[in-house]
Amino acid sequence: MRQDDEKGRPRRRKLLWITLAVFGATVVSVVGLLGVAWLMTPIPDSTQPRATAQGSVIYYRDGKTVLAKQGVNRRSVALAQIPKHVSDAVIAAENRSFYRDKGVSISGTFRAMWSTVSGRQIQGGSTITQQLVRNYYSGLSQERSIVRKLKEVMISLKVDQSKSKDWVLEQYLNTIYFGRGADGIQAASDAYFRKDVSKLTVAEGAYLAAVIQQPSRFADPQGANLDAARARWRSVIDGMVQTGVLTSEQGAATTFPTLKAPRSVFTLKGQQGYMLDQVAAELKRRGYTDEDINQGGLKIVSTFDKNLMAAAARAVTSVLPEGTSKKVRTGLAAVDPETGEVVAFYGGPSYDANKFDNSFSAKVQAGSTFKAYTLAAALDNGLGLDTRVNGNSPLHVTSGDRGIPNSGDYSYGEINLVKATQSSVNTAFVDLGQKVGLNKVVRTAEKSGIPADQLAPHQSAPALPLGVASVSAVQNASGFATFAAGGVHRDTHVIRSITDTTGKTTKVKVQGERAFTEQAAIDATYALTQVVEAGTGSAARLYDRPVAGKTGTTDKSAAVWFAGFTPQLATAVDMFRDDNKPVVVDGSALYGGTYPAQIWRAFMTEAMDGKPVKEFAEPSTYGNSTYYDDGYRSGNRGPGPRNGPDNVPPLPFPDGTTGTGPDRNPSPDGNGGGMRNGPGPGNGDGGFGTGPGNGPGTGPGNPGPVDQGPPQGEVPQQAPSTGSDPQGG
Repeated sequence: MRQDDEKGRPRRRKLLWITLAVFGATVVSVVGLLGVAWLMTPIPDSTQPRATAQGSVIYYRDGKTVLAKQGVNRRSVALAQIPKHVSDAVIAAENRSFYRDKGVSISGTFRAMWSTVSGRQIQGGSTITQQLVRNYYSGLSQERSIVRKLKEVMISLKVDQSKSKDWVLEQYLNTIYFGRGADGIQAASDAYFRKDVSKLTVAEGAYLAAVIQQPSRFADPQGANLDAARARWRSVIDGMVQTGVLTSEQGAATTFPTLKAPRSVFTLKGQQGYMLDQVAAELKRRGYTDEDINQGGLKIVSTFDKNLMAAAARAVTSVLPEGTSKKVRTGLAAVDPETGEVVAFYGGPSYDANKFDNSFSAKVQAGSTFKAYTLAAALDNGLGLDTRVNGNSPLHVTSGDRGIPNSGDYSYGEINLVKATQSSVNTAFVDLGQKVGLNKVVRTAEKSGIPADQLAPHQSAPALPLGVASVSAVQNASGFATFAAGGVHRDTHVIRSITDTTGKTTKVKVQGERAFTEQAAIDATYALTQVVEAGTGSAARLYDRPVAGKTGTTDKSAAVWFAGFTPQLATAVDMFRDDNKPVVVDGSALYGGTYPAQIWRAFMTEAMDGKPVKEFAEPSTYGNSTYYDDGYRSGNRGPGPRNGPDNVPPLPFPDGTTGTGPDRNPSPDGNGGGMRNGPGPGNGDGGFGTGPGNGPGTGPGNPGPVDQGPPQGEVPQQAPSTGSDPQGG
């Protein structure tokens, strides 16, 4: 027996040595592998896109009022902006040894590894540093594997060695998801309590710390979930007491906070959806990607004026009568002539119902508003306001064509450009287009902001001057802004400045380019003022300041326009239907001098309120007390209200009352505000009136007959044999 023991002892000793050798080799191997892993696992030099992504904030033009938010709901803040009791609450909830440990929890890591191997869900113990590494750095997936966990540990140890604890905590608080669509503590403060993080109370900070563990469950807790949320919150408060940041008395006195009701992160109201679409579109044109917009943390100041946006919507909804068909669409756009900024527009009644906006995207034939560009082309190429053009009806451009008629087939004879513009005489402008050359008309319109591809299909059509090309409200407002800016065009834009996360601000400045001479702009503007003062656009008059503009009505009233300007602002209003049927309201087809002019006046009355009154420059040919042989007299403008102090309502009424009764009180310049100015049919705001014209013509012509319908030029005409439909008014 003893001999057996002696014989077995060497074998056991040998086995022990073998075991020790294997163990030692294993230890050395493990240490070696860990060493290799340590050397081969650097801190990633990039972060996960989502971890640091910040959504962009779009502001109104004041740079302070938020218009909308786009993309990831995160606004990163410095640790110094976060109250200490908030960060203390997070430490108490997630990692009480944060400021003492080396960035990892050995016991927690082994529990997590055992959970991975066994498949059992065991409460982990990742430190704040480990959580940050897992969610912040690229190259670490969320899969549950020992390799991934080991890599996480290595990087966490290195981060703890190379970064300060405050840096780790700041990144963590800005990275972690808090539920309710809120990434980071700042967004969470707003989502749960509608306040900046700096204003959070102890109780509120403790609730946000409690949410980190189960953000979906505690985002809007009810019933059992609310009980669980209260328990978790209380454990955070108790943890703050245990770590010494709160006294027992303070902990006991702290009560559960009141949570605000959840809301959509990016709720768009009114016109905001339309505005956001235009801002995003311009950002992309300027080279910004979707990632830049949704994750780049840009601060974008738009050109939109919040008050004027509201005024645009009010103008449309207040002027149009109840019961107006929903198929009738209205666009409105206002452009600052000095900058090209779109300060306001009307996209439509409901972005949710129709995301295709009425002012930027929708394009309809310009009608007689296009005559303004024809006029500018003529004046820019050596013709004057006293140029005589053929106003007879019909006008045959080529032998054998069916001719282009005027409204009612009325013939005006040879008239000058002021009369042709004032009365919107179709044949006169077709004749003018032939005199100046259609190529020059196209070039002037293009330089004024009408895109070439929209003009090209009609560039050789005799009816081009009558507005057969389609334009948007924004484009037409931009074109008319060129007149207000003295012939200098500035491309429209909707962004004033862009600031990135580094604080670098890029301001948008558009260089003006001359479309036509300043004198051509002055003279054309004068003719366009006569449209408003005593022509087809009289419904757009403003009582306290000069207005220049042009009405437009396309074939069969498929689209109706008024585009006009003061020296400070250009605005275009159009009405149309998607099916191209006549625009009918209250059973009557519309004309440019009806609701479009009224809407224009309603908007501009608000837009110009409080603005200084600026006069247009005097034209080169027509000065003070000049008589026209076309039956119109122009006098000096007086300093008082244009349309008389008492008898002009704030807006013309759609029931016809503005076109009936006696003449208005004369304004200080000696011209009756509503007077028909013969010869021939009345040319005032007859689009509303159904009674007789208000008095005889002021010139040598015969008194105007009964005005039974729209003003001259406001009735669309039959298309000529050359193709495109010519437009009236």
